[in-house]
Amino acid sequence: QVQLMESGGGLVQAGGSLRLSCAASGTISSINAVDWYRQAPGKQRELVASITSGGSTNYVDSVKGRFTISRDNAKNTVYLQMNSLKPEDTARYYCNLRISNGLTWDLFWGQGTQVTVSS
Repeated sequence: QVQLMESGGGLVQAGGSLRLSCAASGTISSINAVDWYRQAPGKQRELVASITSGGSTNYVDSVKGRFTISRDNAKNTVYLQMNSLKPEDTARYYCNLRISNGLTWDLFWGQGTQVTVSS
């Protein structure tokens, strides 16, 4: 079994920073691609950032230059550093990991962490 534990969300003023973490535990052989999504009330879930197993990253245009996705493979943990936050970044943020137990690959979602940016 695999569990994901997200943390790091909260309330911050515009221009501030937050660092989200997503720690995977359980039967893990390897972690492939990792994505961070967000969903604001009344809106569809949006892919915000991605990182491959090799460390290549990709970002939605609205966060480029402000957000940084990273991973610590030794700790089975991924991060999303969010700087210069804007009110429009307010959403619930979810990590999504493709994890192998040594036999099969499966997709796992974190429980989400709320980010609220006040103006």
